[in-house]
Amino acid sequence: MSWIIITVLVIAIDQITKYIVVRNIEPQEMIPVIDRFFYLTLHRNPGGAWGIFQNSGVMFLILIPMISAILIYTIIRNNDRFLRAILGLILGGAIGNYIDRVAEGKVIDFLLFYIGPYPFPVFNAADIAVTCGTIMLAVYILFIYKEPKKADQEEEKNEE
Repeated sequence: MSWIIITVLVIAIDQITKYIVVRNIEPQEMIPVIDRFFYLTLHRNPGGAWGIFQNSGVMFLILIPMISAILIYTIIRNNDRFLRAILGLILGGAIGNYIDRVAEGKVIDFLLFYIGPYPFPVFNAADIAVTCGTIMLAVYILFIYKEPKKADQEEEKNEE
């Protein structure tokens, strides 16, 4: 059940931070947190991460529920608590941005970092959850996950 708590927390943090930003920052306004490095701003992104797939809102409205269903199915079918937590993180981020797409047709982004003179694409809390979850999933698959032994697979088939 911890995956549900993680998913709900990610959605809540994402939506609360976006609400605060929308209520307090004008579009394109840049509030310095660390001058010349980190700013709060309000940007509405009609595309995907880093602005790719601009104006592909319908694609996301169809794709995200399908991906979410696959994530939920995988979570339910798997007993590994760590994997479930990772997928809950990704699911929460996906749902957080999906709420924006349904409500506004665009995702609200507000975290802006500069690397030297170059701005990193603006992002939000849901993006952080999806990115961290995806990196953790890659580490899990590459270094932690073990294929079930043949005897375990046969045992599972007999139980069904």
